[in-house]
Amino acid sequence: MTGRGLRVLAAAVPVALVLAACGSGDSGGGADGPLVFWTIEDTADRVQAQERLLARFSDKTGIETKLVAIAENQLTTVLTAASASGELPDVIGSISLPIMSQLRTDDLLDTDAAKQLVDALGVDTFARQSLDLTRSGDTQLVVPSDGWAQLLFYRKDLFDRAGLEPPTTFDAIRKAAERLDQGDVAGITASTTPADVFTHQTFEHFALANDCELVGGDGKVTLDSPQCVAAFQFYGDLIKAHSVAGNQDVDTTRATYFAGRSAMVIWSSYLLDELAGLRNDALPTCPECGADSSFLAKNTGVVAGLTGPDGGEPTTFGETASFAVLKDAATDNAKKLVEYLMSDGYRDWLAIAPEGKVPVRAGTKDNPQEYAEMWRGLDVGVDTKAPLAKFYDAETLRVVQDSPKTFRRWGFNQGKGELAGAVAGQLVVPKALAEVVNGAGDAPAAAAKANEQAATIAEELGG
Repeated sequence: MTGRGLRVLAAAVPVALVLAACGSGDSGGGADGPLVFWTIEDTADRVQAQERLLARFSDKTGIETKLVAIAENQLTTVLTAASASGELPDVIGSISLPIMSQLRTDDLLDTDAAKQLVDALGVDTFARQSLDLTRSGDTQLVVPSDGWAQLLFYRKDLFDRAGLEPPTTFDAIRKAAERLDQGDVAGITASTTPADVFTHQTFEHFALANDCELVGGDGKVTLDSPQCVAAFQFYGDLIKAHSVAGNQDVDTTRATYFAGRSAMVIWSSYLLDELAGLRNDALPTCPECGADSSFLAKNTGVVAGLTGPDGGEPTTFGETASFAVLKDAATDNAKKLVEYLMSDGYRDWLAIAPEGKVPVRAGTKDNPQEYAEMWRGLDVGVDTKAPLAKFYDAETLRVVQDSPKTFRRWGFNQGKGELAGAVAGQLVVPKALAEVVNGAGDAPAAAAKANEQAATIAEELGG
């Protein structure tokens, strides 16, 4: 995932292909040269951090490495070309679930290596949901490394003043939006732009909470289920009655909340450092923020897992990033690298962007909370650096830290990851949802429209 803020399924940025040789020593990673590591963490500061990390691995092991950074939206194209020329990498880092699904479809994954790594690190040291999302049946496809969560951020001070409970359920969210929607403050702001995958991610977050799934147990599309119709209805009613006017996207939702003009906002965990005033081009602008740039951070609570009236356990839309060992890799050295990045090098891997790299491995067998505790103290920010613990209380950080335990995604647990990626990429849900939000259609019609389009995509994919 490239860029900051919204972690989209296909980032709209120019291709950036950066090559950097790291490490030293005479022993090479592969038969014909160094161990090749591709990453989609391609911004300059992140590339430099990874260069240093791989250099430390090389110093420790004597295995020479080469880093190749690629913009996420170019990865499929570059993979195709590399596969045709026989120049695939040994390991790819930070791959999203849709990219994992594509690699599986193309039969490029060394799943034996993935299983051996997870077993060696300790199955019980991973969040169970991260393993569930990165498996196909009993086959471990990749090694989950970290994740970011879609969160509901809310103004604790306003909630406390109004005597409201934290917005963990649809009823609590609705009640808070109604009570706090007054004057210049909207009850909630959430993405509604039809041409924005952020809208899909936000809706899926609510939909999963109400047990609305893309496909059922038989693999058939189920976006017209009663649970999905109810999710469309809830989202539409909430936005029409208690949000701000006009289409909302990743930038406007953040700006509204930062201006103190919304009591709640749905955004990813990448908002945490910006909310604390650590990024100069995205500073909070609320009336109180002039005197204290961290005012909003101090007065904001977060909710990860939500529960709808038809839902069961609290669920969170979250992206699980992973390390993939590819077939025909220099397997032994590739496994050594991934094991290093998930153990001795894990701190430095997470430190690349802690607000968006929540550990899915909380600790080791001997110290089960080692990495979780370490994560809370990592510096975040762009123009200013400081640990999250400086701005957020322990409960807020615990919610973020535990969010991978409630991750779910449409399609991946049912073996329909390719369908899920296509439905999101073609903006099926945002376009249908827009008709509900704008008053041009109702929830049953929107759900039926989305279901029909998703079923057509499923047929085109062959199932």
